[in-house]
Amino acid sequence: MSTLKIREIQQQDNQQVKNVIQEVLVELGVPKVGTAYEDKALEDMTAEYDAERKAYFVIEEDSKIIGCCGIGPLPGFETEICELQKMYFLPEARGKGLGAQMMDTCLKFAKSQDYKKCYIETLPYMKDACKLYKKTGFEELEKPLGNTGHYNCTVWMIKDL
Repeated sequence: MSTLKIREIQQQDNQQVKNVIQEVLVELGVPKVGTAYEDKALEDMTAEYDAERKAYFVIEEDSKIIGCCGIGPLPGFETEICELQKMYFLPEARGKGLGAQMMDTCLKFAKSQDYKKCYIETLPYMKDACKLYKKTGFEELEKPLGNTGHYNCTVWMIKDL
């Protein structure tokens, strides 16, 4: 019987998290530039999210990281708007409701940090993710907010918290 849990990232998770993010992006044919694939934060996600009003969560199954997602302030809108960041799931994590559980965990954290809205950037062909975001109450925007550096992401969404 497998054990599944959502918890905050720990130092020993860094390499697994980087692998999950990059494997999923490669699987989906996402450009390696202008996306999370090339983010410097992937080298040490624990350090990146060890800051005020930031958190990064992993889904662990039998000591293996199978999904991950974080919350951080949106550059340029830090006081009011957070960004749902780097939400990725390996194939074995999909279709089990784990995305909704992770989203709930992240949005509860965002509310606890007094953010008023949550922003997401994604790609149009990440259809399952887009469906989850809409189901959770995110609405599409006509243009991006903030300065995330992910210029290849062309779907922008926001939700009141």
